Amino acid sequence: MLLAINANNTNVKFAVFDGAGAVEEWRIRTDPGRTGDEYAVWLTQLMELKGMKPGDITGAAIACVVPQTLFDLRLLCQRYFGQDPVVVGDPGVTLGIEVAIERPQDVGADRLCNAVGAHRLFPEPSIVIDFGTATTFDVVDDVGNYCGGVIAPGINLGLEALHTATAKLPRIVVARPNKVIGTDTLSAMQSGVYWGYVGLIEGLVQRIQIEWGRPMLVISTGGLAPLFADVTKVIKHLAPDVTMRGLAEIYRRNRAGAKPAGRRSKRVAKA
Repeated sequence: MLLAINANNTNVKFAVFDGAGAVEEWRIRTDPGRTGDEYAVWLTQLMELKGMKPGDITGAAIACVVPQTLFDLRLLCQRYFGQDPVVVGDPGVTLGIEVAIERPQDVGADRLCNAVGAHRLFPEPSIVIDFGTATTFDVVDDVGNYCGGVIAPGINLGLEALHTATAKLPRIVVARPNKVIGTDTLSAMQSGVYWGYVGLIEGLVQRIQIEWGRPMLVISTGGLAPLFADVTKVIKHLAPDVTMRGLAEIYRRNRAGAKPAGRRSKRVAKA
């Protein structure tokens, strides 16, 4: 079984794959000070509750955008599971796609996993909207290459900014309001954040597709994706596990001998 780890700014997600799909998933809040031993105590107990043992793990893969956590996540894999992990971004690690932007080294590991996972699930040009700490739009061409995208503040960052930068606005939880026009402060804030993000999604998707030159499949993922998946027609698929599937596929391409080179798209996006 494969242990896949995706360390993002808010949470570290762990998934165990047995074959093509994840059989179990767990999350813990990202803490750069957490040690490999602490991860091990927490994770092995959760695995035991599901009837799993450390010896069941036969491979490991890591995608990480918080560099301070990477050392201890590697240590976790090596010391407690006996696996030297495939780490996205390490020298010699093959993605199997081209990263067709000016500075490929700047792309977050999670966004590369999104591209690989999206094309694995839906082999056509696509936009992956990832609702995380930031809201990102990743553009994937017809052969799976990563072609760039958009980074916007995450919805919870917007909520926190409203609270901290004003004297009287409260801290609220994101929710879908019944009406656009708020009749009190709370409903007005919820409407501005929620429907404002719907407008952001629809507007950016439209502009990306105009620039691309033809329609693209829109896939949503990330913790807050279910809040938006059925409220706008531009989102065609909710795929909560697209990042982890992409990470598992990158592991397969590097450990199972399947290492396809990046391929040329039938169409290149306009500059």
